[in-house]
Amino acid sequence: MIAGNKVALRALEESDLPRLRDWRNNEDFRKYFREYRELNLNFQQEWFRKSVVGDDKTIMFGILGVSSQELIGVCGLCYINWVHRYADLSLYIGKDNLYVDSAEGGYAWSTLDLLFEYGFNRLNINKVWCEIYEFDVRKHELFNNYGFHQDGVLRENYFYDGKYLDGHVFSILAGEWRTKHRS
Repeated sequence: MIAGNKVALRALEESDLPRLRDWRNNEDFRKYFREYRELNLNFQQEWFRKSVVGDDKTIMFGILGVSSQELIGVCGLCYINWVHRYADLSLYIGKDNLYVDSAEGGYAWSTLDLLFEYGFNRLNINKVWCEIYEFDVRKHELFNNYGFHQDGVLRENYFYDGKYLDGHVFSILAGEWRTKHRS
């Protein structure tokens, strides 16, 4: 377990999958994910076996509230390229249908601190990136506040609610993170 003051990260367990399925099927969340369909427990179990347990390019964590030790969200480094040292960020907070919060010291910010300490310092990842969609105001705010750089726009890269929407690519480099977030 990787523990901080507000949150802790621990390996995902198969027993977490029903809760993850429910969060990922939440329509208010699903519009932000690449998944376009309702997930059942079989889909979640297959993902867990194939990606979480069986793929060294995916490292996923359950996010626990430190005071409650309750599972409140999920985060991870996905599609890790071990040669070029980059990974795609996965992050959402299911607790109270939050999705993400953007304030310094909030759940998402505290999770990023722990995940990046692990990714940049233990795994020697150099860059963490993420694509978010143009209407994802909460992650835009979080990434801007946290110190991510917007690398570009993928024009009409996402189809939602009858429209093609842009994807925005954000990244943070290990050196940028160390300069801003390490004391």
